[in-house]
Amino acid sequence: MTPLLALTISIAVLGGVDTYLTATVLPIPVWVTFIAWASFFACGGTSAGFVKSVASNWIGVIISSFCLLAIAAAPGSAAFAAVSVGLGSGAMILASSHRALGFPPAIVFGFASTVGTVAATGSPITDASITNPALTAAFYILVGAAFGFVSEKFADVLATRRATA
Repeated sequence: MTPLLALTISIAVLGGVDTYLTATVLPIPVWVTFIAWASFFACGGTSAGFVKSVASNWIGVIISSFCLLAIAAAPGSAAFAAVSVGLGSGAMILASSHRALGFPPAIVFGFASTVGTVAATGSPITDASITNPALTAAFYILVGAAFGFVSEKFADVLATRRATA
């Protein structure tokens, strides 16, 4: 089996599993895990891509959390929100200068996943419970990256198995 076909089958099967889990068991929109899954591949896949992707996504979660906390301190001020997000955007680029985080889009993916989780769940960033959107996004980013890793390994098995058969 060609590597492309093997990856197609792997992602199709696991994408269905991920969608089913997020629709039934996991309390998060499927796009959070899919964004992290895509980030895994964008960061190069394999173990190194997993670490780089999760670290970058989590930095985005942290930066967005600070921005959202600042915005919560001045509710209703579009100008303050714009300044907060502008500073956060700069912080994301500055953070990407670190070698381990050298892929700015992965940081943005984490930022967007957190902001989207706030919007989708209706939970404020100030929620002091386990359902805090930053904690939720961070956990499901890890789940999505794991789906990426598993889909890559599953594809490798499919491609190798057919090649030797």
